[in-house]
Amino acid sequence: MMLAYLQNRIFDERSLQLIIRLLLIPFIFLTTALSAQNNGEGSWGTWHMYFGTNKVSEKLSIHTEGQLRYYEHAKNFNQLLLRTGLNYHLDPTAIATMGYGYIVTDGTFEEFPEEVHSKEHRIFEQFILKNKVGKFLFEHRYRLEQRFIDFGNASDTQHRARYRLQVTLPLNHIFFLNFYDEIFLNLQNQVFGQNRLYGALGASITDNLSIQVGYLKNHFPTAKYNRLQVGVFYNPDLRRLFGSQTPP
Repeated sequence: MMLAYLQNRIFDERSLQLIIRLLLIPFIFLTTALSAQNNGEGSWGTWHMYFGTNKVSEKLSIHTEGQLRYYEHAKNFNQLLLRTGLNYHLDPTAIATMGYGYIVTDGTFEEFPEEVHSKEHRIFEQFILKNKVGKFLFEHRYRLEQRFIDFGNASDTQHRARYRLQVTLPLNHIFFLNFYDEIFLNLQNQVFGQNRLYGALGASITDNLSIQVGYLKNHFPTAKYNRLQVGVFYNPDLRRLFGSQTPP
């Protein structure tokens, strides 16, 4: 009789635990869905980008860059990024860069009253190596960043390393395909920061002007974002402007 009582009690406790877990499942899914909705993970965002590399002498060029990033298609501001740098061309396949970036970030998908956007001053050192295998053009980009971030009520200094492998395949004298994968590694706290996987179709409008339209999968430790990218690349030669001899 005592044995039957204990068996029934154990069964009742297990049944109660099972019922509680089953009841919690909808709340878990709801919480996950709301979290994804609040951080914009379920929305297709867009990045609108401009890049320029302008020769000012045989060995030196200036890098200019501006990006507007949105959580949704051309709306719901996420980030403004302005970056510039001085490039030193060791040879046509190797470029060393020292640069500066200014970044304003809205870290939330939803707007909040009196929300303060973070502002970042960033110094970076970069080295690019290029090589060609058949028709494929390879580019290896190594970058170190020192990040000075102001969150409004607090500030932080962070250091980060990045590596990007980019492959370009010309289709004809106008169109080309461009792919890259870039990993971000924090030099403090959690090592993995993010990974960006990108594929695009590009078109060369002139010798100095091209455009790319592509897709970016941006993977963070706790979220994954889908982004449509539209990029303009304009690289006029400014050596004549700076009194340097231009190539024939």
